[in-house]
Amino acid sequence: MSRPTPRRLGATTAALTIAALALAGCAGSADASSNGSSYSGVDASTATSLTDFGTFSDLEEAAKAEGQLNVIALPRDWANYGEILDLFAERYPEITINEQSPDVSSAEEIQAAETNEGLDTAPDVFDLGLTVALQNTDWFAPYQVETWDDIPEALKESTGLFVGDYGGYMSVGYDSARFDAPESLDDLLGEAYKGSVAINGDPTQAGAAFAAVGLATVQSDGTLDDFQPGIDWFSELNAAGNMLKLDVTSATVASGETPVVFDWDYLNAAHTADVDTWKTVVFPGVGYAGYYNQAINKDAPNPAAARLWQEFLYSDEVQNLWLKGGARPVRMEAMIEAGTIDQELADALPTAPEKTVVPTEEQSTNAGDLLGEEWAAAVQ
Repeated sequence: MSRPTPRRLGATTAALTIAALALAGCAGSADASSNGSSYSGVDASTATSLTDFGTFSDLEEAAKAEGQLNVIALPRDWANYGEILDLFAERYPEITINEQSPDVSSAEEIQAAETNEGLDTAPDVFDLGLTVALQNTDWFAPYQVETWDDIPEALKESTGLFVGDYGGYMSVGYDSARFDAPESLDDLLGEAYKGSVAINGDPTQAGAAFAAVGLATVQSDGTLDDFQPGIDWFSELNAAGNMLKLDVTSATVASGETPVVFDWDYLNAAHTADVDTWKTVVFPGVGYAGYYNQAINKDAPNPAAARLWQEFLYSDEVQNLWLKGGARPVRMEAMIEAGTIDQELADALPTAPEKTVVPTEEQSTNAGDLLGEEWAAAVQ
């Protein structure tokens, strides 16, 4: 799954994101409209919190009345989404989950919403990298889940247009049967890695690839104010003949086509299911962290189901399922304090880098502009 800035996530975003990461019954009868937006007099498309429905049971019944949920860009091997989707389907058999285009990028999620606007095939919900989320807030409906207060302020847009959900650190995964462990970024420029190093998507569109360039920037003594050192490093990797221009999937890892991969640590860790000799390293020095964000399509054809899905994702149970997938759930700190975290899974997380950075809105926007201008020529 490839992933790569409203306007409130400024300088405090980095500090709070780093802190969060380091913590390494029914009422009435259905009166559904054609798009399922009304139940017992409630217009689900304008609901901004559970209180607009009345009770959680009322929200459940409204979603069941719609009977559908359209999700997009959710590969089953991405951060344990398969188990999460299956749990929702088991809990709500009345709601059919339509899993659309699981391997598209964050930018392509928005394109799908544009293409299908007004149709019952439009995505109900999005899972997006921060850069794309910040660029597309006009597509989102504000919604604050019941566990809203547990989510760090810097990881959510203040009205709930988009909300961080799970995150991790940029890492390098590799097949240890074929390669020695790289100890630094520059090791990957060596002859041993000829034609072997891939990133997860196009950094002008995909969050994981964008973060790979960010990591290369800070590991090359640059700062997030200027991604040029990272672009230059990948240009050097390409010139050395070491860069693979393939989109990374579980299949490409399993087949050996992409034997060295820049990706989030939880995604690289999951590839041990495909290759038992697969290992993951987070380089010493400065690390790069990031969260993916949930959002509701303002024109969701199933607006109650979209809001039920959000409540589901931010529940204790599903936050622990992110953890089971090796990702750090956004409510982790609050759940540790409440004693609801799965401590065994939390203890199994990789050690956090000593110093971690994430881009602010301005840095992310500037980096996106620079990548748009320079990336294609740098790696052609």
